[in-house]
Amino acid sequence: MSKTEDLPRICVGVDLHKMQFTVHAVHEETGEVVLNGVYRTDKEGYKTFCEKLHILESGQECSIELAVEATGNARYFKNQMESEGFGVVVVNTSKFKVITMSTKKTDSNDAATLAFFLSKEMLPESHLCSQTSEEIRRMLKTRSILVSSTVKIKNQLHGMLLGYGIETKTAQFQSKKKRQELINDLADHNFSQFTASSLEVTLSILDGIYAQVKKIEEQIQEITKDNENVELLMTMPGIGFVGATTIASYIDEMERFHGDFKKFSSYLGIVPKVHKSAEVVHMGHITKRGPQELRTAFVQVAMGIIRQPKNTSEWKLMKDYHTMKITKGSGRAIIALTRKVARIVFAMLNNHEPFHPELMIRSDIA
Repeated sequence: MSKTEDLPRICVGVDLHKMQFTVHAVHEETGEVVLNGVYRTDKEGYKTFCEKLHILESGQECSIELAVEATGNARYFKNQMESEGFGVVVVNTSKFKVITMSTKKTDSNDAATLAFFLSKEMLPESHLCSQTSEEIRRMLKTRSILVSSTVKIKNQLHGMLLGYGIETKTAQFQSKKKRQELINDLADHNFSQFTASSLEVTLSILDGIYAQVKKIEEQIQEITKDNENVELLMTMPGIGFVGATTIASYIDEMERFHGDFKKFSSYLGIVPKVHKSAEVVHMGHITKRGPQELRTAFVQVAMGIIRQPKNTSEWKLMKDYHTMKITKGSGRAIIALTRKVARIVFAMLNNHEPFHPELMIRSDIA
């Protein structure tokens, strides 16, 4: 939120929606309202709005800065405005509750509130990941949807075949030989002339989804082939390619944590809620404030480490996990292990170092 060449600012609050955005602009020094209105989020709407901002910029000899809450199309809005030479602050809504808790919530009031706090430089900024990281996130999300679809289809197949007295295992849908045996079995039982063909169609749908998943994974591999963080993460047991790309894309830039693990763990949402009254301090469940996909990836890494006892049984954090599992239960033990995994990942990425398994048997590993 820096001022340009010490020129006075026109502070513009923007309440952005899918089809339109409402703006409220005030002069930083005088507080005068110099622009308000509603514009469409199409090419013509952006053009009209930017033209008015340029007129203000030249007519009042000022710089233009806009504030917009972090929404699905905030990046596009930011790109459009910055291409015109205007500064944009994307507001972290989880740290700015003034709008959500307002008793008189309208688009114009929300825009005015953003403009006021922008003029006072009191808006918490939200980090926007790089364009590449956002593309990877979208591809990972698409992959996740496809994988979930295969699970649902397989469950449907299990249920259908069980209805015909045929018990199946997931592996039978993977092998071409096993598949054909199932089709032949249905045909031999003469349940219906359509039963076997229905199975064939469903299996072909599975094949189509598998092909798309493979295509997406190949595209992600191409995008991340020179990504140092992905390479570093995959040196750690329990982290596969998908987990590594998920963690790398959601963390994006380590510099924004300034070497502070507390900020890192807070972003992940794996720190406990704290309720303090007088001298009583109560530690609650984890906040879950960070991206769910990232938090899930870290839990999966922890589970992956648990599933490799031959490689990890002597690690101190695994011994701590088994002890805590007995005393506190499996759920808490996994969360505690996830925090330790996060600390290791933080050190690896912050120091640009691969995983060192020999350090895991040290007694001072927290």
